[in-house]
Amino acid sequence: MNSIGEDCNELKKQYDACFNGWFSERFLKGHTDESACAPIFRVYQDCVKRAMREQKIELREIDTEYTTNSEYENTGSSSGNKQSKS
Repeated sequence: MNSIGEDCNELKKQYDACFNGWFSERFLKGHTDESACAPIFRVYQDCVKRAMREQKIELREIDTEYTTNSEYENTGSSSGNKQSKS
């Protein structure tokens, strides 16, 4: 399956290859650190966001920054709850 943006297709292939390798070679063997694919994921995510803006597709959820578990643990936060604005 191609990406939403034609310019993102090669990045999607690279991320898919990284993820599939990580999943089969690491995750299924009990190694859950997914940070190996995080750099290519961020580049691909930025490309998809740009393509969505160019196509005038608005999804508020896409503006949420998703982090890997290892990145979250490094923040020192013990709660995933977001604080509400008053």
